[in-house]
Amino acid sequence: MDLATVVGIVGAVGFIVMAMMLGGDLGMFADVPSVLIVFCGSLFVVLSNFTMGQFFGIGKVMGKAFMFKIETPEELIQKSVEMADAARKGGFLALEEAQIDNPFMRKGVDMLVDGHDGDVVKATLSKDIELTTERHEAGVSLLKALGDVAPAMGMIGTLIGLVAMLSNMDDPKAIGPAMAVALLTTLYGAFLSNVIALPLAAKLQLRTEEEKLNQLLILDAILGIQDGQNPRVIEGVLKNYIAESKRSVGEEA
Repeated sequence: MDLATVVGIVGAVGFIVMAMMLGGDLGMFADVPSVLIVFCGSLFVVLSNFTMGQFFGIGKVMGKAFMFKIETPEELIQKSVEMADAARKGGFLALEEAQIDNPFMRKGVDMLVDGHDGDVVKATLSKDIELTTERHEAGVSLLKALGDVAPAMGMIGTLIGLVAMLSNMDDPKAIGPAMAVALLTTLYGAFLSNVIALPLAAKLQLRTEEEKLNQLLILDAILGIQDGQNPRVIEGVLKNYIAESKRSVGEEA
C-alpha cells in the first residue's frame, strides 16, 4: 500500500472536515442538489470525453495509486546480471527455467529462448512499452479531465443557485437554500478537483514514469544479453538508470 497517497488524502479530508466542524453544524455543508450538480454532473461530462471501457475502468486505474508494487531498478539490475552470467555459461536455453516475476522481463527472455532476431526483440518490446504507457496515460487523462470539469460544474451550480436566489427575492425563506446551493457547489467542485482527482492523477503519472523506466532498463538488459555482452558491462550500462548518489552507495557496498 502506498502510505503517501493514503495519508495525504485522508489528512487533507480530515483537516477540511475539522474546519467544518469548528465552523458549526456539519450538516449545513450537505446539500443534495449541489452533490448532483458537481459529482454526478462531472462524471457524466467526463464520460462524454472517453469510451465506456476507459470510463468504467477508472476504478482499477485509481487502485494503482493506493496499491502498487514495482521492483526497484537495483533489483532489476541484479536479476539482469544473473541472467547475463547464466546465458554466457549455458546459452539462452539456460534462461528458460529462470525464476522471473516481472512479466515484461519474462516476455523478453522467452523471445531470447525462442531465438528471435535482435531487431525483432527490440521492436516488439519497444512497442509493448509504448502501448502500456498509452493505456496508463488514458487513465491519467481521465482523472485530469475530472479535475478540470469539477470546478466548472461547481461554477454552473453557483450560477443556478444565484438565479434561484434572485428569482425569489420576495420570499426570504427561499433565499437561504438557493444561496447554499450557490456556495456549496463551488466548495464541492474545488474539493473533488484538488483533493481527489488531481492528486490521484499526479500519483498515477508518477507510477507510469516509474514503470516505463523499469521497462526501458529491462529492454537494454535483454538486448545486452542477446549480444553476449559481459555481465559487468551490462551492469555498468544499466546503472545509468540509477541516481548517481545511489549508484555510488551500491558500488561501495
